[in-house]
Amino acid sequence: MLGRILDDRYEAEVRRRVPTLAISRLIATSAFRFTPPFLATIARGLDVSLADIGLALAISELSGLLNPFLGGTIDRLPRHRTMFLSLMVIAASTALAALSPNRWLFAIGISGISLANATNVIAINGWVADRVPYAERSRVIGVVEFSWAGALLITVPIMGLVTALSSWRWGLGTASAACFVAAFVLSRKFADADGGRPTEKMAGRLPAGWWRSTVRPVVASGMLMAAAQCAFVTFGSWLEDDFGFTAGRLSAVAFGLGLGELTASASTVRFTDRLGKSNAMMLGMALMASMGLLLATPLHEVFWIGFPLLIVFLLGFEFGIVSSIPIGAHLVEGRPSVGMGLTFGAGTVGRASMSLVAAWLYDHHGFTWPMLLAACWAMIATSLMWQERHRLA
Repeated sequence: MLGRILDDRYEAEVRRRVPTLAISRLIATSAFRFTPPFLATIARGLDVSLADIGLALAISELSGLLNPFLGGTIDRLPRHRTMFLSLMVIAASTALAALSPNRWLFAIGISGISLANATNVIAINGWVADRVPYAERSRVIGVVEFSWAGALLITVPIMGLVTALSSWRWGLGTASAACFVAAFVLSRKFADADGGRPTEKMAGRLPAGWWRSTVRPVVASGMLMAAAQCAFVTFGSWLEDDFGFTAGRLSAVAFGLGLGELTASASTVRFTDRLGKSNAMMLGMALMASMGLLLATPLHEVFWIGFPLLIVFLLGFEFGIVSSIPIGAHLVEGRPSVGMGLTFGAGTVGRASMSLVAAWLYDHHGFTWPMLLAACWAMIATSLMWQERHRLA
């Protein structure tokens, strides 16, 4: 099947190594994506409020402010070695979060997960950008990014079942062990890879005024992530509070959301390069805005209406975020990790601020206000990308 998606237009090395990258990315993503759906469960386990654990999540997101500074460094290092180290850090950080006795150590653990996961994603997509032309890049990135949906479809539900049978600590411990294994498998699969030496352009200084063309796409990426985070940190609590969901049922929900995101990833593979990357990103954000507005109404009080709306919201996010990745790698000519570091840094600001704000809004006003805020961020981001639609098509 992969041979039909990535045909002879792509280098043999790309076709051979993409499955390893996708699986390692899946396992790393599972550690990163476990916390938001089970935020209320973790808060109870640490004997703190949802707003308190939201603060811990916000602190972890602030670690991503280092991403813009890491981009240049990542461009100078062999890609596969960066991937290996990031997987090892994720494994160790996940173990720390699982063993943490209080929210502060938990925040340190998930901060390490957040930073190392971003480093891993930047290194993977830098590897793709080194080998695949911009016009055909979304297809390869879409295949790797099946892992984002796959985490909710496969690994997070498994972690949720472990949580239901034992505790959230064992759920995180499962991800930690898997990341250690993934790091060593990746190291073995890439043992014959070259050193990945940087090109002269990557090793040199950035051109004067390079940042001017990055402002609108970078800000739009931050707002896209802010909109998504409003849903990610509150939907688990919404399902628990309004419909009595348990950890086991939340695992089933994660599976359903994963199906929606998988559909979006498949759509990215098929359509993003044809539509144009900026147009595809805007389409995803427009879906988020419209679904967010509907979820802000009393419709969210009816499960069989509210839950499908949430799935479409996250489908729009998945389609938009995967379409944005090749844009980020293209912002600074010849320096894919620099552009991606900037967009990831903006995403960090969006996620960190909304981890705290959305949790507070939910605690005080319920599900309506977080989703209304999500719709507003998505609409503003769409207007910014509209101005870039021709340059970044």
